[in-house]
Amino acid sequence: MSILITGAAGGLGSAVCRVFLEAGVNVIAVDRSWKNTPSHPAIEADLTTGEGAAAMIEQALAHGPIDGFVHLVGGFSGGKPISETDDQTFDLMMNVNLRIAFNSIRAVLKPMIKEARHGRIVAIGSRAAIDPSPNFAAYAISKAALVALVKNVAAEVKGLGITANIVLPSTIDTPANRAAMPQSDFSKWVAPESIARLLLWLVSDAASDVSGAVIPIYGRA
Repeated sequence: MSILITGAAGGLGSAVCRVFLEAGVNVIAVDRSWKNTPSHPAIEADLTTGEGAAAMIEQALAHGPIDGFVHLVGGFSGGKPISETDDQTFDLMMNVNLRIAFNSIRAVLKPMIKEARHGRIVAIGSRAAIDPSPNFAAYAISKAALVALVKNVAAEVKGLGITANIVLPSTIDTPANRAAMPQSDFSKWVAPESIARLLLWLVSDAASDVSGAVIPIYGRA
């Protein structure tokens, strides 16, 4: 089983790659840039454009068919009410959390539909998509749109041997989040390895009957 993973160099991505590799999965890791090239296949890609996403798929297919796609790219910016949210923040959230996912999923769907007639697509969203908090509207809206994207993919590929699901974590226990919120109770956050194991199941044959699901993983939060 070969799985393409975007955002693979991040705090969550490194854990997902590690868990997948330990399970015997052939991982093709994608990130905007690599400081240290991992021992498994690694691709540098700019997914902000359709051309960049298409180039990613072309490089990935050089390693063989893509059995699954795990999209981990995302970002956060905000902290103001809607009335004070500027265009730059809103556009940034929509681009990072939605457009990149759209570009990537659109690109990976083409070989899955035309050639393989099989595939697993899983995206990481956020609890904020369905449980918003005040002052984080741009982020929450972009993540809600990502949920809609994945559910529409699931509806379109029904009957083609392809599934599409989205996982909604609360705060993930990564070094970056600890540094950003040092006063938080980290024990209530979700361990990256827990998310990775859920993703591993979703890309497996055991999850062939699960599609269009919006799956919470909140830890103790």
